[in-house]
Amino acid sequence: MNTTLIKAMAIGFSLTTMGAGPTAAFDRTESREPCADYSATRRPLFGDLHVHTSYSFDSYVSSQRNDPSAAYRYAKGEAITLPDADGEQTLTARIQRPLDFTAVTDHAEFLGPINLCTQDSSKLAYWFPVCIAGRSDWYIVQLLAAQYWTRVGVVDDNNQKGESMVCALGDCGAAHREAWGGIRAAAEEHYDRSDECSFTTFVGYEYTDAPNYSNLHRNVIFRNDKVTDTAISTYDTGSENVPELWRQLRDQCIEGIAGCDVLAIPHNSNLSRGLMFPDPRNEQEANERLFFEPLVELVQHKAASECRYDRLAGRGLDTADELCDFEQAEADNLAMLGTLYGKVRTDEARPVDLDSFGRRNMVRNVLKDGLALEKQTGINPFKPGFIGSTDTHSASPGGAEENNYTGHLGRRDAGYRNVQDHFFDNPGGLAVIWAEENSRDAIFEGMRRREAYATSGTRPIVRFFAGQDLDPALCDDPDMATKAYAAGVPRGGELTAAAQSPAFLVSATKDPGVPGYPGLDLQRVQVIKGWLDAGGNTHERVYDVAGSADNGAGVDPQTCKPTGSGYKNLCTVWRDPQYNPDESAFYYVRVLENPSCRWSTLQCQASGVNPFAGNCAEQAAAQTAQLQDQGAIGDVFGRCCLDPVAQPFYSPTLQERAWTSPIWINANKE
Repeated sequence: MNTTLIKAMAIGFSLTTMGAGPTAAFDRTESREPCADYSATRRPLFGDLHVHTSYSFDSYVSSQRNDPSAAYRYAKGEAITLPDADGEQTLTARIQRPLDFTAVTDHAEFLGPINLCTQDSSKLAYWFPVCIAGRSDWYIVQLLAAQYWTRVGVVDDNNQKGESMVCALGDCGAAHREAWGGIRAAAEEHYDRSDECSFTTFVGYEYTDAPNYSNLHRNVIFRNDKVTDTAISTYDTGSENVPELWRQLRDQCIEGIAGCDVLAIPHNSNLSRGLMFPDPRNEQEANERLFFEPLVELVQHKAASECRYDRLAGRGLDTADELCDFEQAEADNLAMLGTLYGKVRTDEARPVDLDSFGRRNMVRNVLKDGLALEKQTGINPFKPGFIGSTDTHSASPGGAEENNYTGHLGRRDAGYRNVQDHFFDNPGGLAVIWAEENSRDAIFEGMRRREAYATSGTRPIVRFFAGQDLDPALCDDPDMATKAYAAGVPRGGELTAAAQSPAFLVSATKDPGVPGYPGLDLQRVQVIKGWLDAGGNTHERVYDVAGSADNGAGVDPQTCKPTGSGYKNLCTVWRDPQYNPDESAFYYVRVLENPSCRWSTLQCQASGVNPFAGNCAEQAAAQTAQLQDQGAIGDVFGRCCLDPVAQPFYSPTLQERAWTSPIWINANKE
């Protein structure tokens, strides 16, 4: 193994603009000042492309009142006020580090009705009973309102969805356009068009299809301010008809408006009951998926979708990778959110065993199946790059910090409700795009070419290249990035299979953290390989290529402070020892940090309940009794004391991580 520790952080993501670099700069489609900070070899920009505000029904009915403009202020580092567990606006939330870019993605399906329900009391629709319920301060009444909206326009699987009675009392079409205009105006207000390029916004929305709670959601992201007249929703396409979404986006944006460009990002395939990634019905559908869906959201607050390993079963979902137990939901659909007062209230949220869990709920399996489909049809329809995001419904983009997690569901997971009802959720992740500058055009083209990676919330810097002629000594070269671009392809790229394995350059630099909260050291870097053999069978293998799993790092069980040390930087140039030029394959990088305490452990400890303590159950009972005296209902802290040995996925500690977009090796002969 050729492993070299980088001598300085700058080498890990060399930003020199001298010499050769990426093949072409991005196209400029908008009027703005060029960015003063421009890098021909690109730099990592951290953002969140999945954000809900008070314009979304399930945000507003949870006492969350921050609108799109407030969400952008939060992303830029300003404080916002959020509801506490009682619905009072008392909590101050502020991200520890501003983001570089954000898209607000409120639910398209109810932009009109929620606008009518919340904005103008002089209109008759404002006084529709469900609207009144949504504005109520009573928790159970709010939940009933959320249930109404979910059943009317989200989980319905009909081709023609029925509208709410609100639309008979008011003009939902006009209200939709008003809200859509507000989203666009907020994006323009906060987009820095000066040469400082301090913050980038994208106009977007969520296409929210969930037939029978099977999650088929997409976040629709526009390149610039040239967007469709309305946010195309399942009311326009019918349920289970994503190809119709693509068709309408092509008709109304790509071909309908000069300069309009758009993509759609699937998320939470882990909750799709295997329906997110069906085989294309024809060649056009395969090509449309490739065009419109170059990325997939691999991690967010409703769990991770890379792969799945059940510790109790001692096996995984078409994997033997034990690190696939990371942030998994036990259910396979959106009803997993159905916990109230510490108890699961719906059978739909019951745990699903491996044999019943949709194989293509996990993206690694989707990638493997794409190789097989390409062999059969000539087209691989499943070639997404990776991003993370939060899916916050609290207008808090990028709020993915374990030690600063205020919840993502308004009052539903505020304060003690977080560990009581949403213990198995997590703070979500971040989208990282490599781009020449912090502008819409540069970032959007980075998304298009899949030059991206996902993180579970931290901010390591990760580079990944492949090429036959990459120099084995690149890790020590100050012009590493320039030479890697000149001799290879970055994450998201593709190479034709050659006689010998390409060289893979892998470089990772630890998250520096913030004052008072230094970033964790790196533990190791892995290359994940999937391939198709001559018999048409898919396989996978995990290679440790840098660092060490046995570095002795851990956490102090009393304070959660990290113990031991790891690596500040890891870099290697690696070749696949089992490469076969006749086998198509993909490779992606997974970077693992040293162990740290999960958000739930930190919040349990802050409440006087230590998950590591022998008397944890006694502590939980005492603290729960105190809250019950103050009005809390049900067991609050019992889950803090879960024994990880008896759990399929949960652990009080975790390893934060990053996943790069894959690089594909194509062995199919023309």
